[in-house]
Formats: sequence, C-alpha cells, structure tokens
Amino acid sequence: MTGAFSLPNDYWQSIQVTPQDVENLHTYLFEREMPLTTRELASEFIETRVRLERQASEKKQKSLGRAFLPKETYTAGEEVVFPALNWRQGRVKSVRAGVNPAVNDFDVLTVEMDDSTEHLFAARLSSHMLNDAPLEKPEDTDIKPAAVIAEYGASIEKKLESALDADDGLVKIAGRWFPRALLIDINQGQMNLAEAVLDMSGGEPLATEALIKDIELPAGVNPKLAEFSLNYALQDDDRFDEVGPAGQVLWCLRRLEPDYVRDVPAPLRYVEVPHDRDLLTPPMKALEAQLDDELTPPGELDPREDISSLTITLIYPHLRAGTLPMSARARKLFPTAYESPRVRFTLVDGKTKQRIPAWVVRDNGYVFGLREWYKMHQLIPGSLVQVRKGENLGEVIVEAKTQRASKDWVRTVMVGTDGGLVFAMLKQPITAEFNDRMVIHVPDFKALDPVWEKKRPFEDLVVQVMRELSKSNPQGHVHAQELYAGVNLVRRTPPAPLFALLASNPIFKHVGDLHFRLDEEAV
Repeated sequence: MTGAFSLPNDYWQSIQVTPQDVENLHTYLFEREMPLTTRELASEFIETRVRLERQASEKKQKSLGRAFLPKETYTAGEEVVFPALNWRQGRVKSVRAGVNPAVNDFDVLTVEMDDSTEHLFAARLSSHMLNDAPLEKPEDTDIKPAAVIAEYGASIEKKLESALDADDGLVKIAGRWFPRALLIDINQGQMNLAEAVLDMSGGEPLATEALIKDIELPAGVNPKLAEFSLNYALQDDDRFDEVGPAGQVLWCLRRLEPDYVRDVPAPLRYVEVPHDRDLLTPPMKALEAQLDDELTPPGELDPREDISSLTITLIYPHLRAGTLPMSARARKLFPTAYESPRVRFTLVDGKTKQRIPAWVVRDNGYVFGLREWYKMHQLIPGSLVQVRKGENLGEVIVEAKTQRASKDWVRTVMVGTDGGLVFAMLKQPITAEFNDRMVIHVPDFKALDPVWEKKRPFEDLVVQVMRELSKSNPQGHVHAQELYAGVNLVRRTPPAPLFALLASNPIFKHVGDLHFRLDEEAV
C-alpha cells in the first residue's frame, strides 16, 4: 500500500529536462509512430514524471518500514511507519500483553518515534477502524497533466523545445517531432516531381497530401509517416517554402512567391532613428499604442487578451505597398505559424465576400496582398479599415468603412517646384470613413517617389513637414498624430522617434494636448 503522494510546491517551476526524459519521449514517439507537437509531448512528459516520482515515493515509503495496522502482530526492534500520522516513522522498543476486560488478547507496543518521543500503540486488534482505513491517495486528487499544462505549460514547453532541439535523433517540422530513424527516404527524382506539381499550381500553395499523390512513394507506407518524411525532405530543400498557418502544412516554391513577400517593400523599410523611449510622456505612449504601428515594440500587451476585431488607420507607406500593419494587437487576428516566416492565407471582404490571396510576413510585421483591393475601394491615407477574425481556419475578414462617394474638404499633398511638400485643403472624392487627424489625399503616388528618395537629416525633415502642416491651421499648431501621418508620406517612421524628438528638442513647443508649435526663431 502507498501513502498520500505530493510534489514540492516549486516542482514544475524548477523542473529540468534530463537525458532520461528525452529518451522516454523517444520511446513514446517510436511506439506511437505519429509526429507529435511539443504540447502533446509535454503531456506525456508530465505523466511519466508523475508516475516515476510516485514510484520513487512508494519505494521510499516501503524502505522506511512496515505500515502500521492495529490487526497485525509486531516484534521489538521492528521499523514501522504510521499512515494515520502522516507517515511518521518509528521503531518498536517493546511489546507487552494488554489488559482490558472489554477486549480479548491484544498487545501494547512502545514505539520510539523519529523525533525521539515514545508513544503506546495497541496491536493484534481484529476490530479497529484503522484496519479498514484507505492508505492510498484518493484518485480525484491525482496530479492531472492538463492542470499542470494550464499553469506551467509555456515554461515546460520552452524547456522541452530546447532539449529536443539538441537531440540529433529527432526532427521537427511545422511544430511536430518525430524520430529521424523512422523517416522514409525521399530521393531527388521524387523532389523534382514535387517541384513540377507546385510549378503547375502557379504559385498557389498545396498541402502535403496533394504532393504525395504524384511522387510515387512505396505502397503500404503509414500515411502519417509518409507525410512527415516528405515534409522533412521539402524543408531541407531551398526550392520549397512551408507557408501554412499553425496546424496546417502548405508548400510553395520560393521563386513563385511575390516580390513583396520575399523582400520588404521600399515604402516599409525603416532606417532606424536613434532615440530614447524614456522621453515619451504618458499621453505620447497612449497615442503610440493607439496608432498600431508594426514597428512599435510589443510593450505590455496581455498575451491572454482576446482581440476579435481592430480598426486600422492606413498610413501612406502601407497604402502604397498594398499592405496592412501587423502590430502586436493585430498579430492576434492574423494566422501565425510554428516556424515559417511567411504564411499564406485568405482575406475575405466583409461586404462583397471577395476572397483575396494574402501573405503574413511575420518577421517584418506586415500583411501583403491588398494593393488592388485598396484601388477598388479608392482608399486614401487616413482611411479606416476594419480587420476581424474569420469564420474558417486560414481566413481573416477585412472591410473598408466605405460610404457613398462624395466630395469633402481634406488635407491634400502636392510636390512643389522646389521638390518640397505643399499641403492645402481641397475638395476631394471620398469613398470611405477616415481619421480626421491622419487623412491626407495624395493625387499622384508617383509624384511623391522622388521626394521619398531624398536623403536628409530626420530633424530637418520633421521641421519641413511641420512647417507646411502648420500653414493650414490658423493657430499654427500641429498635432503629433498629424505630424506622424505627414512624415510618413516621405519616410517610413514609427511614432517613438518622432515623439521623442518633439519632447526633447526646444524648437518644438508643446502647447497642450499633444499639439506642438514650431519656434521659427529657434530654428
């Protein structure tokens, strides 16, 4: 019989993955013959650890001595443990006959406990409640792997990933692990056939099952094993790119991926501006978070926060490149992947149900594929676009806040004869709702290209844009949000370096509520 089993309070926080743990997982994968995720292996890891710790505890309890039961007979010198006393240990010093007219023959044991105190116990009692007391821990208090994963899963998985990565006997594809020794050999001819199939798809990614049909694998092979083996071979070949969202493996030929997926579009390339984030005031940080710029550090976003929709204000660089920013919040709406830096998915127009092939470029924080959609809806910098979770895996709903076309007075940018920017309030056709502070109509995108290419000091650029923007305001003030939209017409800039400059340089005078005035004398 075994006693109540428990683990130290910090057991799962401080746990380390040992070589024996990895070997146990090897055996488990061999037995299952099925690729498993780190989360699935974590469950097995926890179950095995609990079983081994329980066995070790039982072995230790047995080594302490015989479990005391009143009905048993004991002799002097015998080591005994007492389940009813939280498994305290003792040694029988003496045994004498008990005297009680109400009880037949019984023994009285004098036991020296592990703390050197002596206690008397009755033995050889055929009738006693402790004879029938359960000595095992009730089943409903067992340690459940699901409960451990819910609380410590992220930490355990991270440690498991590190240990499994270091093991040459395991391979990982799309977040799943498998023993290398079980893989089927995929030859070069079969790889060439896979390339031909993907070539015929014209850049449309295909699932592994679709490729297996045409590469002539040996008959009778375990389908899961065949699929994983082909995935491993494709992953190891530079011609192929795994572009499926987490939970779905899709393959594409790298050479057929759009240019703006393989390389960051010129309008989105940010040349870092040195700045001190500590200069940002609380209102500046609040505005920075509101702007959802993909170049803004994640900050203190709660990873458990559920975001079902987000309204994004387009800035010129994204409109020009046909992309959407994938800020820390927006990432929760778009498909991700276990390893792939590029993820192919489908955008669905919330109104027309049009399906748009699109790409998540994870490393650079943007979504590509919206250029024609922007043109169709005649969106301008400052237009509002709503993004929300799709109904199916690998789908995201996108919707322009469109309205009946009308003309409205909006800030319009033109390029002067000297190559500088000129802002004027002009009547322009408006087809969608917009952010009042960030709307800037650009009549000719190509006219801005030469201005974009000019190399100039960041401060000089901000001064020039602010000077021109202030002319359309009777007070000569410019809001930080307006300046952010204006500077991004000619240079990709996240909010932080701009706001830090406004906060630190005396030529920018704060006049309240994030409005600034240019001190021309100081300039």
